[in-house]
Amino acid sequence: MTAELKYKDITEKIIGASFEVHKFLGNGFQEVIYQRALAWELAQAGLSYAREIEQEIFYKELQEPIGTRRADFVVEGKVLVELKAIIQLEDVHLVAQVLNYLKAYKLEVGLLINFGSKSLTFKRLVR
Repeated sequence: MTAELKYKDITEKIIGASFEVHKFLGNGFQEVIYQRALAWELAQAGLSYAREIEQEIFYKELQEPIGTRRADFVVEGKVLVELKAIIQLEDVHLVAQVLNYLKAYKLEVGLLINFGSKSLTFKRLVR
């Protein structure tokens, strides 16, 4: 018996939209090209999203933020999506980056999607 994945319906649509982008464009473009194409595909899939939302990063009890970070997408206000256009997605630092973003954005589910390899690759992360 398997537990149902949180926001499975949303993440499936995001992954499907990503495969559509990769099928059309292939690999070799800059990340921003994939980001613009994915924005169009997300809209076609009926998903609401915010792109490049700036989030303040706080440290411990400090009242002032110590910096900001922009996520590529927050979809339906629930799923963080970070895009890459690199040859291989096995870098543990990238996974840690997305987990840190989930914490900063107070979200539970994230997708790390890589358009840079011959086949689209992705990781689903849960905080």
